[in-house]
Amino acid sequence: MSLRAPSAGQSLPPRPLPVADGTETFRVETWGCQMNVLDGQRMAGQLEALGLTRAAEAEPARVVLLNTCSVREKAESKVFSELGVLARRKQEDPDLVIGVTGCVAQVSGEEILERAPFVDFVAGTGQVERIGELVAAARRDRRQALAVELPSDDPVYQFREISRESPFQAYVTIIEGCDQFCTFCIVPFTRGRERSRSASEIAAEVEALCRSGYTEVTLLGQTVNAYRDSEEGFGLGELLRRVARTEGLRRLRFLTSHPRLVDDALLDALAGVPSVSGYLHLPAQSGSDRVLSRMKRRYTGNEYREIVAGIRARCPEIALSSDFIVGFPGETDSDFEDTLALVADVRFASLFGFRYSPRPGTASARWGRDSEVPDEVAAERLRRLLDLQTGIQRSVNASLVGRRFEILIDGVSRRGQPTGRTSCNRIVHVEESGPIAPGTYLDVVVTKGLPNSLLGRLVSRGGPSW
Repeated sequence: MSLRAPSAGQSLPPRPLPVADGTETFRVETWGCQMNVLDGQRMAGQLEALGLTRAAEAEPARVVLLNTCSVREKAESKVFSELGVLARRKQEDPDLVIGVTGCVAQVSGEEILERAPFVDFVAGTGQVERIGELVAAARRDRRQALAVELPSDDPVYQFREISRESPFQAYVTIIEGCDQFCTFCIVPFTRGRERSRSASEIAAEVEALCRSGYTEVTLLGQTVNAYRDSEEGFGLGELLRRVARTEGLRRLRFLTSHPRLVDDALLDALAGVPSVSGYLHLPAQSGSDRVLSRMKRRYTGNEYREIVAGIRARCPEIALSSDFIVGFPGETDSDFEDTLALVADVRFASLFGFRYSPRPGTASARWGRDSEVPDEVAAERLRRLLDLQTGIQRSVNASLVGRRFEILIDGVSRRGQPTGRTSCNRIVHVEESGPIAPGTYLDVVVTKGLPNSLLGRLVSRGGPSW
């Protein structure tokens, strides 16, 4: 970590004591993936341990952390836009503490401190466990700090300090970083190389969650099925088996898997462990062999089909979802037709489609304008992809009418209906049921299949899970 003195000409009063009295507030604004969400919860827990409390929605917090994501387009612009708003607050309140964390912080830390000298600290993705320390130092020392070192050791979390937002669903990171180096992806540069947590620590965290009333846990990793226990060397399949034995755990999920790393042990767990959810997110990214090669995905379209066939042979009821990028540099009309063919063949339960946008530092960002796909062409391809998937989902969901599912209520629809998810991650809106507390498990019969969700009729109701 490096420290910087205040800019020339600044004469600042001493900070308050680093431990608050419970009246000062904080806000962590998180953008991006589930791992970023969990990192934000880890940061919040450390700030609560310092004596700060979470600010109400409209309340101007005294400590503000921007927990950033660099995967989406214009990520840096969004960060500096938010910092512009905070700059005005900092002028009015010099004791305001501002920190920038996450992926944009990791790759643009020096630039952030230069362009926004009022920022107190920048902390990269490998420094989440030090956020409490950095906030305390900022309150005490009034010096800028830059902490973007990526650790090489296996991660160890203070998981009992995590401030989780749900009392019944929890994320648990099991592996950080990625070694795949796909040509479009910034993750290896923002999160570093793969580092797995020990299975014993993961088990201890899940046990602590279940003792506190949590019943659904999602294991996270940028490439979650690259997991290897540092003590015994086993992979994700065996980890799922061990974690699934935890008393009180009803559902166990995991995100996100790489097609090349699906193995027999993982399929054994999906097929043979009841609490392991029948849902697998398996990004294909393209159906074109040429584009997949340029992406450095290390499989062909037909090899992806074979992987899916093997999964469905073992787990016939599994719900598969995927990611696709359209408009990748050099993608032709023929390449895109190959993507549509793959989507039509596999018939995913759900799909996330994105227009390609270059991420600084990645290989594809260096290829130049000659290979760029015009924006209007990429937009039209995305529309066609999503239209195809909407039709598939409408058909697949209609085929589920009359089926019975257990769902976990986690919210309310725009129409005021209780909403939950099946074990296979399908959204179900419960008809004519009255209010149902979040955290409740119940059985429904599907009455209608919609393009993006299901309608269900209540069959039986359990109590809250917490």
